[in-house]
Amino acid sequence: MQSLEYLQTAAKDLVRQKMRTLLTMLGIIFGVGAVISMLSIGAGAQAEAMEVIDAMGLRNVIIREKPVDDEDLYTIRERSLGLSLRDLEGLQDAIGDVVAASPRKRIRADRILSANAKSEGQVLGVGRDYFDLMNLQLGSGSLFDPIEVDTYQRVCVLGARARRDLFAFRDPVGQPVKIGDVWFTVVGSLRSQSLAQDEFQGVEIESADNTVFIPIGAALKMFDRSVLVSELDEMVLQIGEGSSIQASTMLASNVLKTMHGGEADFTLVVPEQLLDQSRRTRTIFNIVMGGIAGISLLVGGIGIMNIMLASVTQRTREIGVRRAVGARRRDILSQFLLEAVLISVLGGIIGVLMGFSIAWGVALFSDWSTVVTGFSVILSLSFSIAVGVIFGTYPAMSASRLDPIDALRYE
Repeated sequence: MQSLEYLQTAAKDLVRQKMRTLLTMLGIIFGVGAVISMLSIGAGAQAEAMEVIDAMGLRNVIIREKPVDDEDLYTIRERSLGLSLRDLEGLQDAIGDVVAASPRKRIRADRILSANAKSEGQVLGVGRDYFDLMNLQLGSGSLFDPIEVDTYQRVCVLGARARRDLFAFRDPVGQPVKIGDVWFTVVGSLRSQSLAQDEFQGVEIESADNTVFIPIGAALKMFDRSVLVSELDEMVLQIGEGSSIQASTMLASNVLKTMHGGEADFTLVVPEQLLDQSRRTRTIFNIVMGGIAGISLLVGGIGIMNIMLASVTQRTREIGVRRAVGARRRDILSQFLLEAVLISVLGGIIGVLMGFSIAWGVALFSDWSTVVTGFSVILSLSFSIAVGVIFGTYPAMSASRLDPIDALRYE
């Protein structure tokens, strides 16, 4: 009951000095708003990073053909034929930790047609494990089976956007699709894979939505390619749990260089390393923004201390009267400390609202994703309360230690 009286008294004093209270809160408001917005941007970046890494496969090692100039290509082809199925078999034999693997070949098709529609998507020849390796979810029908891959069957699986372009809302399973001059039969379609970005840590990311997938055997047999063009443009290896991805990556690089006559005509993409790079970047960002937020909170705390010390001086006679009518030092201490905490709490609440607004504005006017978490709100309010307690203690103790007689004589 007594605490409620202290709270009411503190609230009345703050309301009586509205402008002073608002100015005192500014540091807390900006500090808490900075913490909320900083953590929301970090959480949004983390969510996007995990979405991309999930699409690439955390335990995958992706080997891609390195783009080179035509003049250099002639020289390279004297030693290396580029990525091939033979390379994939050699890597699987050399690296015992590989639990799944798939080749990939982009097919240059001038048209993709259904009975009455067309798609501007891409065509990829893949192995039957490719869908699991890249975490692609089946929406309807089925994926390739081993027999269809091994016997060069003309079947295909459609990405979500390719399915809409070719068949609108009709069931595509069993329907014919013409790729270039070759007819394929749709056996399945995938769920949508809407990625928030098409590049991550400088590495290009492709969504499967606008893609038509065909078996790698049919892709290599039924579509022509130049003798200078490599058999594959990408291979995906999945490293088993408990095995070192870094060691497997180094081994894969050495094996490929040996098989390619010493030519490094390929690049290695390791999602796990990309995720580590992303985390380090976010850590630096959080440290910088946390320092800025900390300075704002420090300034806010100093402001609270200054205003409370000034308040003690202005209300010295009031303190003397209260002590004269029976108020204890503890009562004076509690009242002034509660005022400081109330200022910091109100500033923290306004700062949280500001942080929400900043996060919303960043998401609205930029390509950044933001996620405001309950943890960020609790952390920010906890810091604001701590600032009120720490910086309000000294003024409250100064008020409680005033001599009642001297306080009554103060003018």
